[in-house]
Amino acid sequence: MTYSPSAVERSWSCVLFDLDGTLTDSAPGITRSLQQMFEAIGRPVHTEEELMAYVGPPLADTLRAREDFTTEQADEALRVYRGFAEASDLVDNAVFPGIVGLLQQLQDGGIPVALATSKPVTRATRILEHFDLARYFTFIGGASDDESRSAKADVIAYTLAELARLGVDVSRPVMVGDRFYDVEGANANDVPAIMVEWGYGSPAEATGAIAVVHSVDQLRSLLLGQAAAA
Repeated sequence: MTYSPSAVERSWSCVLFDLDGTLTDSAPGITRSLQQMFEAIGRPVHTEEELMAYVGPPLADTLRAREDFTTEQADEALRVYRGFAEASDLVDNAVFPGIVGLLQQLQDGGIPVALATSKPVTRATRILEHFDLARYFTFIGGASDDESRSAKADVIAYTLAELARLGVDVSRPVMVGDRFYDVEGANANDVPAIMVEWGYGSPAEATGAIAVVHSVDQLRSLLLGQAAAA
């Protein structure tokens, strides 16, 4: 489905955002850290293009599925990766144009905003604070550091529960992301999802989304109404 404001325009009670590929352009740092990880553990090093498939889903799951790692091998690779990623999270990363203005308008409009990312909460919080985005978020939801909570469906369920605990109306939430993991995770929680095209997904990954947007202006109009895009 493509952008269609008449089909999805409504009053949202809260908005959940993915991080990588939705709010920030973090792929350069992620793929570089992955290359360093594979080299460090003595595995063949993939190209940057090949590693784009790793951006978005929980890394341990991807290593088990794509590299046939055992659970122990995936856990060790994840530990090595995080050592490299800690250095690149804030350097090889940037906020997408227009995102700060959108978050400010949502705040001004009284719509609570939360993060729902498969990145560990501690790293996600550090990134939002570095780019001065944390102040726009009522709650920062993400994977647990031990990745016992890492699937996007679990992260979204956790984030919604925490928002409700904070007194936020979660009766009409919407999820904004760039990969099919975001759409599937939202659908698993009966949450509508909007797919953004400026991230790392493909058109085929939008199945199940209520709309696909190619600009922040289009996203703004779906979250805040047509007048906000003017």
